[in-house]
Amino acid sequence: MGLLSSKKAVIGMALMIVGTLAMLPGMLPNAAQVMSYALALGAGALTLGTWLVGTSEGGRPV
Repeated sequence: MGLLSSKKAVIGMALMIVGTLAMLPGMLPNAAQVMSYALALGAGALTLGTWLVGTSEGGRPV
């Protein structure tokens, strides 16, 4: 079974992309305090996406 044929893996990859993009404004040197919330949300989406991709296939997740 391919990685793109699993709905769980596709959702996980999308969350990883969204999480990475959400973190970018908070990493800029002149970022406002509000952007630190985007860092937290982006990290959460990235973590959830990584977990979904890692557990999308059968067997033990690594």
